[in-house]
Amino acid sequence: MATLSADRAVLGSVKQQVRDHYDRVAASRDMWYERSRYYHGHVERELRSLIPAGSCVLELGSATGNLLAAINPGRGLGIDLSPEIVRIARRNHPKLAFEVGDAGALRLTDEKFDFVVASDLVGELDDIAAMLDSVRLVSHQQTRLILTFHNPALEGALRVAQKLGLSMAPARHNWVGRLTMTNLLGLADYEVESVRHSLLVPTHVPVVADAMNRLLSRRRAFSYVDLVNVIVARPIMPRPQPAPLSVTVLIPCRNEIDNIEPAIERMPKLGTRTEILFVDGQSTDGTKERIEQVIEQYRGRRDIRLLLQVPDADYARPKDDPNAPTVMLKLGKGDAVRKGFDAARGDVLMILDADLTVPPEDLPRFLDPIAMGKADFVNGTRLVYPMEDRAMKFVNYLGNWFFSVLFTWLLEQPIRDTLCGTKALRRTDYEKIKANRSHFGEFDPFGDFDLLFGAARCGLRITEVPVRYRRRVAGVSKVRVSHHGWLLIGMSLLGLRRLKFDKWMKRIRNGQPRD
Repeated sequence: MATLSADRAVLGSVKQQVRDHYDRVAASRDMWYERSRYYHGHVERELRSLIPAGSCVLELGSATGNLLAAINPGRGLGIDLSPEIVRIARRNHPKLAFEVGDAGALRLTDEKFDFVVASDLVGELDDIAAMLDSVRLVSHQQTRLILTFHNPALEGALRVAQKLGLSMAPARHNWVGRLTMTNLLGLADYEVESVRHSLLVPTHVPVVADAMNRLLSRRRAFSYVDLVNVIVARPIMPRPQPAPLSVTVLIPCRNEIDNIEPAIERMPKLGTRTEILFVDGQSTDGTKERIEQVIEQYRGRRDIRLLLQVPDADYARPKDDPNAPTVMLKLGKGDAVRKGFDAARGDVLMILDADLTVPPEDLPRFLDPIAMGKADFVNGTRLVYPMEDRAMKFVNYLGNWFFSVLFTWLLEQPIRDTLCGTKALRRTDYEKIKANRSHFGEFDPFGDFDLLFGAARCGLRITEVPVRYRRRVAGVSKVRVSHHGWLLIGMSLLGLRRLKFDKWMKRIRNGQPRD
């Protein structure tokens, strides 16, 4: 019997919001299911084609149990976060079992399942990787995980349908497409067996819906407009073991006094040894002094060092000194990263922004792909999970989307978020980037483009890890859209020249086609 442990005492704020939402709408859930019968009937048929009747099935996010019942399992267990939803499911389907639980915190005793189903669930999880790790605990060698989820390209149309009362609004929605999901499965040590897309017309339009879904849906040309994605994967067992690597977490900072101690307190232990290296950029608010205090406070417990970006800076000068310089030397984050990486001692180098908008708790997910040989360069992406209010301005979000499209083309590898400051790579690979830096020059005041361009030129395998982007709670942002936006465009044009035009010209001179 599988016992389930949802963090019952204190649910995270996101889980609490999701649970409260579905407790409120529980009474109308079956009404919505019937109203969208054409869509749900399609999903039921998809799953019945993959799961033989009489199988042992676990459904995560089982709602009122209609999908689990339609699969006709021999042993069926449904898990849902909402107690009210579970109460209705038990009443509707007394031959099946339903429990209140958290898909990201399953606990195993002695039961394994042949199939684990998560239908329309990954869009509402606060941590998809935690769910994938949890599923492994109820899996055997032949277990298959089946995921269904909406095509994110149709998110706008879905929201219109929800506002018109044609579909029930979810509690939240992650931006998860097929590529993102297959990447997450690979990082969690799953082998993807099949990826499907279907349902071009999701509502019943007499003659038209059935004809279009039968004749046009599933074809490659319609992959971006089919609504339903279905992925089948199996967990790789035993799970590969990571290589023993030490880690340096580089934290560039300037005027971040209130974020220094939280960064230390929240920093997880990484690899065989964790070095925390602050690079102070001539702070004027006491940040340097606070770092020196925490070095003494944690001496013998944490390996913490301080590097001054401007070694001869006069930190002792009082802030109200009339002779103090009116303009501080601002070399930028890129310079801090380069100096920090040169001084780092770890096998793996990571960057964590001092504003802590990317939680330090997410850093182990940057180490694992490198330690397991799945990637050479790990880039964070903030564009999968919903952001906290005011975490990113709308104009910054648009800029990230633009540079994502541009960089995916420039680097010839999928890149969703070029400007996420959190990155990781081996020190030996950084040395390769450094050795080739003259190809681009030290042009980047932020360091993000410098590392991405360099990684692409050196042929490093780049993968992205979703992070849960938070609102800054202390200090002020150093990014100024009106000024830095033009810098980013200029750096992109340099990348276009070096990564594309130079290669095209070389091929033309050699009499080869451009592509």
